Amino acid sequence: MTANRHSLRQIVDISRAYATFKGEITLTKELKYENEGLLMDRHRVVVTYKVREERREFLKKITGDIAELSFLSDMPTGLREQSLVGAEVLLTWNLPKEVGPSELSLLQNTRLVQLLSAGADHVPFTNLPAKITIASNVGAYAEPMAEHILALVLALSKNLVREHQNLGKGTFNQSSLNRWVRGMSCGIIGFGGIGRAAARLMQGLGMRILALNTSGRTGEHVDFIGTLMDLHYILSEADVVVISIPLTKATRGLIGKRELEWMKNDAMLINVARADIINEAALYYHLASHPDFKAGIDAWWIEPYTYGEFKTAFPFFTLPNVIGSPHNSAIVSGIHEESTRQAMDNVMRFLRGDKIIGVVRREDYI
Repeated sequence: MTANRHSLRQIVDISRAYATFKGEITLTKELKYENEGLLMDRHRVVVTYKVREERREFLKKITGDIAELSFLSDMPTGLREQSLVGAEVLLTWNLPKEVGPSELSLLQNTRLVQLLSAGADHVPFTNLPAKITIASNVGAYAEPMAEHILALVLALSKNLVREHQNLGKGTFNQSSLNRWVRGMSCGIIGFGGIGRAAARLMQGLGMRILALNTSGRTGEHVDFIGTLMDLHYILSEADVVVISIPLTKATRGLIGKRELEWMKNDAMLINVARADIINEAALYYHLASHPDFKAGIDAWWIEPYTYGEFKTAFPFFTLPNVIGSPHNSAIVSGIHEESTRQAMDNVMRFLRGDKIIGVVRREDYI
């Protein structure tokens, strides 16, 4: 940290000038100095997304005296550049939208990019210095997403949307059959935090669990554990298939026309991961031609987070065997605080030199 004092003193000068121009010293709370302006020997963490004041205080309580927080969204151009140059850690939500392509080259002193998101497929790996460790927020959203998976499975198996619409048309069909989920087999493709949380809920309803992960091993109680080499077995055996695997080079387009044809005619496919794991056209035409096959879709191919808008290339919402949600399976009250705490706990472990979780393998993406 001492070697950076000259550049840090420049940050002080710029921030004070900017604050004076605004008529108030707004940034002095973010920078603590001693000995006539010398920065205390603390780690520097830069938050790249917009943060409300109460959440800033929440972050500061976690870091305590170990790290100095600064917030990129407050800063004019000159100070942004200086802050990024001195950043040891970035805490980010949507890095490509929060830090410009030309700014990424400034991260020569950065050692960790900690994501708030569980997925890392949006990270511009090729533009980041190779020495930077990238960590995703694995498992932070697992519990509410597992509940959402269960809700989709029950809504589809009980035909809730169809029967609700029929009632609205005046049709009261009390003899309409539902499906009993007890005894079904649930295939879970991606047995990380989300998959394991979903499995526990499904087992509570008496379902068998057939799971896939990268190692083919797990400490969880399951009826089958394998790897992607066992995809055919899972798809052909399962009554419900849950997609909860990260989007990587290996999983992009994992489920296409052939894989859908491996599945049972009355199977249910639930996707809470990333849309591009499934071929959009193949899924639409399979649903249209197999009326007993059903899909619960939370992750869409064109979403505002990445593309600035939502649209579909095929009329999924005209199909009676589809239920959709706006990629909000993780969004419950208090989840932002909980996920931020987990991400910051990981940052603090990194700064203490302890082992961190969620380290992303670049070679899986580029």
